[in-house]
Amino acid sequence: MTPSSFLPPVRLYDSLISGNAYKCRLILHKLGVPCERVELDIDRKETRTPEFLAKNPNGRVPALELEGGVVLPESNAILWYLAEGTPYLPDDRLERAQALQWMFFEQYSHEPNIAVVRHWALHHGSTTQEPSIVAKRALGYDALAVMDGHLRGRRFFVGDRLSIADIALYAYTHVADEGGFDLSGYPAVLAWLDRVAAEDPHIPITQA
Repeated sequence: MTPSSFLPPVRLYDSLISGNAYKCRLILHKLGVPCERVELDIDRKETRTPEFLAKNPNGRVPALELEGGVVLPESNAILWYLAEGTPYLPDDRLERAQALQWMFFEQYSHEPNIAVVRHWALHHGSTTQEPSIVAKRALGYDALAVMDGHLRGRRFFVGDRLSIADIALYAYTHVADEGGFDLSGYPAVLAWLDRVAAEDPHIPITQA
């Protein structure tokens, strides 16, 4: 049993349409941490109510409420917190830094393009030829190319086992097709997606 399995129950402010929230739901499931989910409807601006803004002034999910009412927002910070002392966060100093490297990459080069295009397509009816979509999709493909190059000859992003770097990048990559991305040109990414999904325990993004 991992150290995080001994954490007190937590409350996750969540949304099933959010890949960022899915990261947290996935690692909580893997670690067996007792969790109360609070589903918030982003489209109905339920993350912008005074009650939620008092918990997370940035008005976004996910946010993890810990014992004593302390609230930790930001998906990758939540991943790091929950993974501490578990196999999902490497012990080696360099590998820990490399995990952070890929988590920063995910938030700077990957999520702002792949996730945003998906959101626009699913929730705002954006078309594939709109200039903003074309620009972001090009940057999204650039990020996928970096990932594919790194994964050639590797099973996972850091070391030889699944880590929070993989969880961070998996969340929006595996649903990139919902934003119109074609992953067929990235065979190493496709093989990695299969490996991540095969790592039990696993839940899909649609599962609460």
